[in-house]
Amino acid sequence: MGEKKKILLGVSGGIAVYKAAAFTSKLTQAGFDVKVMMTSSACEFVSPLTFQALSRNDVFIDTFDEKDSKVIAHIDLADWADLIAVAPATANIIGKLANGIADDMLTTTLLAATAPVWIAPAMNVHMYDHPAVKRNIQTLYEDGYRFIEPSEGYLACGYVGRGRLEEPEKMVRLIQNYFLQKEGGPLSGKKVLVTAGPTVETIDPVRYLSNRSSGKMGFALAGKAAEMGADVTLVSGPSHLEDPYGVSVIRVQSANEMFMEVTKRFDEQDAVIKAAAVADYKPSKPLTHKMKKHDGPLSVEMERTVDILQTLGERKQHQLLIGFAAETDHVHEYAMQKLKKKNLDFVVSNNVAAEGAGFAVDTNLIAIHRKDGTVKELPLLSKAAAAEAILLEAAAVLNRNSGE
Repeated sequence: MGEKKKILLGVSGGIAVYKAAAFTSKLTQAGFDVKVMMTSSACEFVSPLTFQALSRNDVFIDTFDEKDSKVIAHIDLADWADLIAVAPATANIIGKLANGIADDMLTTTLLAATAPVWIAPAMNVHMYDHPAVKRNIQTLYEDGYRFIEPSEGYLACGYVGRGRLEEPEKMVRLIQNYFLQKEGGPLSGKKVLVTAGPTVETIDPVRYLSNRSSGKMGFALAGKAAEMGADVTLVSGPSHLEDPYGVSVIRVQSANEMFMEVTKRFDEQDAVIKAAAVADYKPSKPLTHKMKKHDGPLSVEMERTVDILQTLGERKQHQLLIGFAAETDHVHEYAMQKLKKKNLDFVVSNNVAAEGAGFAVDTNLIAIHRKDGTVKELPLLSKAAAAEAILLEAAAVLNRNSGE
């Protein structure tokens, strides 16, 4: 990210303070310069010395403890930060900020801040759902504060529900993505749509046809495109994967639903990457009642689903269109046939029979087939690394076409 970015971390008093220590460590490891402010309640949970050791900077607690006589500490810290994060943010600190109360080092500094302020709430599920807390969060949002939403899980109070401080690794990734997008990555200013996962085609209310796709490759592409600065939409079939950060996610079931969601957004995209494993056929007459088993063989009449990629190829104007070809033999031959038939810019092939390159694994063995017949073959990579290689190829074409 070039110049080292400065993060001011505000820590208020709750059991999730232990996660703030891990957050500080991971921010420092990621190359950020971190300074920590703690409320007196936060000091009851974790010693300031812990944060000092993890951040390698002084920790600020008392408004009147001026460590440098040449500056006013809370004003200097507010001016110093590129981004301020409050994690954990208790209901108390949220209420103070929403009402302009400045009665300690943290709240006083935040009132003087001009840098973006991100708030990561952490509290009991009923506290988080309280009308006053909701009202205060809405007030802060309207004032320009942004929130890292709490996740669901087991809370220290014994409840299970929403209110758990987001994991430090995910908060670090959010901050990294923010600065990458702000500074302009290779896909900065581009709109990218990615499809992922399988589709589900209904036979009856109980049964359906699908495939082995996990969605991992498409999700990796969407997340990495966002990191590179793109405005990303992910249209995904059924998947248990978490939504990538910074990505607008649309969940669908059938091939027809995916077709509708993709085509209505196609015209405004700079690039579309079709990584979904869309069903080629569907039952022609899905039943509204459960089909009963009987003796002898069973046949289900099938019909072709709409060919989303071919439709996009026919409608393509300025868009960069990338398809995937999962094959088991004659990989290059089939990939080039697909590229020409569907008017694609390039095809990413993978031999799903190769070790480490099948469905539901975290690695992939891909090759990028271009219009001129050249092929870029890549070694076995993690799906994140494979996604980066594909997107760098796409960015080169997009930026060349736009004269950048």
